[in-house]
Amino acid sequence: MQKKNKMKRIARLILVNVFGWKIIGDFPDFKKSVLIFAPHTSYYDGLFGKLYMMNVGVHYKFLSKKELFRFPLKYFFRAYGSIPVDGSSKYINQIVELFLDSPELHILISPEGQLAKTDRWKKGFYYMATKAKVPIVVGYMDYTKKEIGVKGIIEDIGNFNEAMLKINNMYKDVKGKYPENFALDKRLSE
Repeated sequence: MQKKNKMKRIARLILVNVFGWKIIGDFPDFKKSVLIFAPHTSYYDGLFGKLYMMNVGVHYKFLSKKELFRFPLKYFFRAYGSIPVDGSSKYINQIVELFLDSPELHILISPEGQLAKTDRWKKGFYYMATKAKVPIVVGYMDYTKKEIGVKGIIEDIGNFNEAMLKINNMYKDVKGKYPENFALDKRLSE
């Protein structure tokens, strides 16, 4: 427990004092969730996300493309807390099984699925949450305001379109490191 608290303090010191970020909102007191983070426009997002998650102090795993898990990088990604997934829908059942087998787990994923601009977000995070019966925590990184944290929680996830409208609304004013590379899911509009 002391080691975990020390790591939390170190992560907070680096994130807040060294990099100058503000941590906004409390992480919900859930044992399990699918945590989406956006905008994802830079590899720096992974560093800041990792520091934030260490500061929060919950058990989490990142989802990363399986192509990244080649020698020697696979050792780095495993140590970083990443799980390799392929682009097919098979990984959704793999993640649901992880939720069922774990007393505490937060799966962190970028709903955009890539660094390049896209206005059609991946739906896997939604299917993971509904199949595992866990809430969606909407995390964010705003580079303009230098804020990182939780924008909101979606517990009523029975309807994809309604959930995405809420998510789009939460992210509408958030700026990534490269704002020109971020777009909301355009399949839905209020």
